[in-house]
Amino acid sequence: MSMTVHVDIVSAEAEIFSGTATMVHASGEMGDLGILPRHAPLLTKLKPGEVRVERSDGEEEFYYVSGGMLEIQPHCITVLADTAIRAKDLDEAAAKQAKEQAEQALRDKQGEIDLAQAERELAEAMAQLQAIQKLRKRGR
Repeated sequence: MSMTVHVDIVSAEAEIFSGTATMVHASGEMGDLGILPRHAPLLTKLKPGEVRVERSDGEEEFYYVSGGMLEIQPHCITVLADTAIRAKDLDEAAAKQAKEQAEQALRDKQGEIDLAQAERELAEAMAQLQAIQKLRKRGR
């Protein structure tokens, strides 16, 4: 019996990862998920944040997703992300700048639509910075 699960991580631009894993970690709308092979089927929204894939060869891969959907089947996990980036490719300076711009927009308090957009952008920038910090702590 195989103790791996097939994982696909795709964004609107490209397929980011396709392979087998022993476990996947993601931030779902209702909380963090640790997904093992043969997990019960589930469909949930993803929050901006890190997706960690423990590959079947023992290596770990880290990705940032800006949100999207996570579909879990017993032998297949699919991450459909608005944006997906390998964590090592995240640009810390750009994330800090985006965070500052979103915070400034929130301080300016223009329209309701602008505030909602600024809040989304702030959440994404904060999630990117957290992914970068986690990656640094792991020494990668």
